[in-house]
Amino acid sequence: MRDAVICIPTFKRPQNLKRLLAAIAALETRADITVLVADNDAEGRAGFALAQEMAPGFRFPLRAVIAHSRGIAQVRNTLIEEALKQAPRFIAMIDDDEWPEANWLDGFLRVAEATGAGVLQGSILFNHPAQADIVRPSGPAAMLQGAGNLLIRRDVLEAMPQPWFDPQFALGGGEDRDFFLRLERIGVRFAWADEARCHGEVPESRATLSWMLARAYSIGNSDMRVLLKHQAGLGPRLIELGKIAAALVLAAPAALLLAATPRRLKPLETLFRAAGKLAALCGSHHQEYAVTHGA
Repeated sequence: MRDAVICIPTFKRPQNLKRLLAAIAALETRADITVLVADNDAEGRAGFALAQEMAPGFRFPLRAVIAHSRGIAQVRNTLIEEALKQAPRFIAMIDDDEWPEANWLDGFLRVAEATGAGVLQGSILFNHPAQADIVRPSGPAAMLQGAGNLLIRRDVLEAMPQPWFDPQFALGGGEDRDFFLRLERIGVRFAWADEARCHGEVPESRATLSWMLARAYSIGNSDMRVLLKHQAGLGPRLIELGKIAAALVLAAPAALLLAATPRRLKPLETLFRAAGKLAALCGSHHQEYAVTHGA
């Protein structure tokens, strides 16, 4: 039984994928691993071609597949389906705009053994003023934040009904939040592994005020869509509508008061996140992943 399959979803970012694969080849580990790339660009196939080219001389067994259905949920499902065929103890998932530190995988495995958690998330460092690092101390966690740097026990995935990631969140995001909530409901335990660190790229297209506010809107929109899926009925909608109204009323004047200070972004993000939630309540679905950032 292999220790882990490292799963990489990619879409039109071959240079990012090349950097990530180079970092994986430099891992300091004795674990028995394979690497699986799923290219979600069924026409261009640049990621698929790169992985095929690198495979013969790669340090670990490296295989590439095509995820024909467009969407982040669909490509993650393709990776899991293919990885489970190898019956590993764990499946690690890392995005193509990230790259791990040398002890990334072994850090994950140590915390997994220490906590017995079914799903673990590692810290992500951006080293950019436009994006805060995602960092927590290692140990049990009530909830996780995203699917970009994960370690998942195989039996957790085998116990879940398919699809693992819901395709209705294909282009709008929220598939990771929905995934965690479903796991929580069946009693899966979470943990954070700070020593399983990776770095994330912030391209210039994401270092603008317009992108950061669009991101806040997108998060609000996807969060509300996930909530509506899991808490149907008029009651939850009215509660959320009250929260949205409060955020809109308070954030607007706060944004004016803090306009000339370094803290001006926070109320604007709150305002746009509330607007995204309101749009979702009205049936509007924002499609963040329709645009690719990076190369």
